[in-house]
Amino acid sequence: MEKKYYVGIDLGGTFIKGGIVDQAGQIVYQDKVPTETEKGSEAVAKNIAGLVELLLTKSGLQKSEMIGIGMGVPGMIDSKTGCVVYSNNLDWKDFYIAERLTELTGLPVKIANDANVAVLGEAKFGAAKGMETVIMLTLGTGVGGGIVIDGKMFEGNKSAGAELGHMVIVANGEPCTCGRKGCLEAYASATALIRETKRTMEAHKDSKMWEIGSLEAVTGKTAFDYKDSDRYAKEVVENYIYKLSVGITNFANMFRPDVVLLGGGVCAQGDALIKPLQALLNAELYANTLGPAVPIKVAELGNSAGLLGAAALWL
Repeated sequence: MEKKYYVGIDLGGTFIKGGIVDQAGQIVYQDKVPTETEKGSEAVAKNIAGLVELLLTKSGLQKSEMIGIGMGVPGMIDSKTGCVVYSNNLDWKDFYIAERLTELTGLPVKIANDANVAVLGEAKFGAAKGMETVIMLTLGTGVGGGIVIDGKMFEGNKSAGAELGHMVIVANGEPCTCGRKGCLEAYASATALIRETKRTMEAHKDSKMWEIGSLEAVTGKTAFDYKDSDRYAKEVVENYIYKLSVGITNFANMFRPDVVLLGGGVCAQGDALIKPLQALLNAELYANTLGPAVPIKVAELGNSAGLLGAAALWL
């Protein structure tokens, strides 16, 4: 029987999501089970194996039809050896999960960092389908990132690279959670947007943003919601977009990608975010129109990116 399916696993701290994926990126069947990290690494490995068994049973497919299992794991991952070097979310250190999962399932296993895997998913099956060089930034609590070059993930030495959120864009600037100052994450994350909105409201008691009631009510949407009616909100949004554009332009000049993808909650702003960002990038891009254009697009796969990208580790 011809092997033509892949098992994709998105391993999170709370749930293990899994699906059987075909070569076109269609999810044949998906499900999830609790991770149960508190029970230790061996219990989690058995939960993953149990989920694989469940997926096979529910889909009606045979193990012999599976090419392999791909898995995205949070933390520092050595994808060549299949080892989770360190994962704060899972409380693992030096756990050879790929080898253990092969013992439990009888299927070959490939693993990679979950953020990198999500980018691969978008490159193979999502907003960057058919593109060779892709940069993706996820604008959430922090700024995650990933790089695909020539259709393959770029991970760096022992898979420890591609930390795009930790490029300094303002020397000696805002403190970052990584310990440095002035990182892109310290300006372009949703956390940074909320911080700047609160600072602006505190400095300007006449801002219409106070209509939300209190500083505790501030979200990543607040400044965007008021940008057309409040000059202070407009300033917050413009500063945020400008700082983000500095990072994007740096990556565009380094890699000249086919596309820059943005994911995360801030992207719900759509054109209000993308159009001014694109204009700033176009103005600053090295060699400008003499070189290929670099479009900015919103990622498409959402919660399925990790699962599909994990399966794509076999493609």
